[in-house]
Amino acid sequence: MTEIEHDQNLMLVYAVEGYSQRHNLLEKDVIILFRKHKINHLLRKNYNALHTQDLDECISFAEDVLTWKQS
Repeated sequence: MTEIEHDQNLMLVYAVEGYSQRHNLLEKDVIILFRKHKINHLLRKNYNALHTQDLDECISFAEDVLTWKQS
C-alpha cells in the first residue's frame, strides 16, 4: 500500500465515523450507505483536493453528494 492509499483510507475512515456521529447512525450502516452511493470511490477520486482541507470537509463532501443523489 502506498502512502497516498494509506491516507485515502484514513480519510475514508474519518468520513464514516464523522458521518455516523453527525447523523446518529451505526458505522456499519454508514459503510453500506457509502458503498451504495459510491462515496468511497468519490472520496478517493477527490483525494487531491480534499486532503488539503480540514478533515471535516470529507464529511461535508459525503453529505453534499448524498443530498444531491437523493434529490
